Amino acid sequence: MIGSQLDETITKPIAVSTEGIHKSYRSGATVTPVLEGVDLVIRREQCVFLAGPSGSGKTTLLSILGCILSPDQGRVQILDQDISTLDEQARTAIRRNRIGFVFQRFHLIRGLTSLENVCVPLTLQGMPHHKAASRAADLLDAVGLSHRAHTHSHNLSSGECQRVALARALSADPDLVLADEPTASLDATNGQEVMKLLRRLTTEEGRTAIIVTHDQRIFPFADKVFHLENGRIAETAGSTSTALLESER
Repeated sequence: MIGSQLDETITKPIAVSTEGIHKSYRSGATVTPVLEGVDLVIRREQCVFLAGPSGSGKTTLLSILGCILSPDQGRVQILDQDISTLDEQARTAIRRNRIGFVFQRFHLIRGLTSLENVCVPLTLQGMPHHKAASRAADLLDAVGLSHRAHTHSHNLSSGECQRVALARALSADPDLVLADEPTASLDATNGQEVMKLLRRLTTEEGRTAIIVTHDQRIFPFADKVFHLENGRIAETAGSTSTALLESER
């Protein structure tokens, strides 16, 4: 059963691919290499994890895939577009319209309520306020925070901020969801619920999810795990997420 499902995954179109990605950071005369030739292929409808020790380049790679950073060298293809050839305006359009990003530090707007934070990407796309508010309310309900819809972000716990950030990332109906440690601030129960939501996006709605995590509790939800070490892909492993989800139905 699992083998046939993995074979089916191999035939799916490619969502993300990189070839020879290099990235370094400069501080004065000091240059620190972070990524040193990363090659990977992620297919549509997959939930893929980027794992590895701190400083291995996971967040930098996720930021490149999210069109936030540009590589120093190499080729990146996102959703059938070679972003290496695009100008900043075109990259911004992809980031706004096709990618949902869950930041590790949330980046919620302090003066706004949970509902208003989730509405922001929708209003930027020109959606009327009443429709944006309705969709935001549905998403907050999906992450278990409908009772905190009108609470300002500075009055939320870290775990609640994490879930609002996830709802905001999903608000514009993205094809690709990128999440940096989405369960780090959550207890086991809420972490499982967040991962079930992300898995439903891939298995039922045809999205692709790429997740940076140290959280061993959620590894069974991954279709594939890429282990980064010293700026390179050190290991790739499959998982049993499909079997896990089937057992929970």
